[in-house]
Amino acid sequence: MTEPPSLIRQLNEARVIRAFGDEMILHLGADDTGGRFSMWTNVTPPGGGPPPHYHEHEDEWFWPLSGPAEFLKDGEWIEVPERGAVFMPRGTIHTFRNPNLEPLEMLIQTVPGGFDRFFAECGDAFSRGGEPDMGEIVAISARYGIHYPAL
Repeated sequence: MTEPPSLIRQLNEARVIRAFGDEMILHLGADDTGGRFSMWTNVTPPGGGPPPHYHEHEDEWFWPLSGPAEFLKDGEWIEVPERGAVFMPRGTIHTFRNPNLEPLEMLIQTVPGGFDRFFAECGDAFSRGGEPDMGEIVAISARYGIHYPAL
């Protein structure tokens, strides 16, 4: 594997991707890190969050920045305070939601990188206007090893 070059990215240089009602402010993507990891700030509206899912390929960790978040772990919802930390290893069914009245910002990272590519492809489907074809979203997800057991 080729070593990635050093990189400093200012916030105003970050790519912004919108999908699922969320906004991904991509600080470092797989292309930036030689596929080692992806790092972004996720902005979730009040009441928002993804359906329960698991990743075949990525471990994922979260750090709520602007208030508490709620995480589903082992079938139970647990509130995590601002600046608390959450780790969900690959294969773990998990999700999060924003219990606040304001948008929730969380720093999220995945290892290896590539989640940003999944989110960007979903963002393309959401950007066409109207409700996205959920069959297409599930197919995109499956290509990236992301599955929704309840769907």
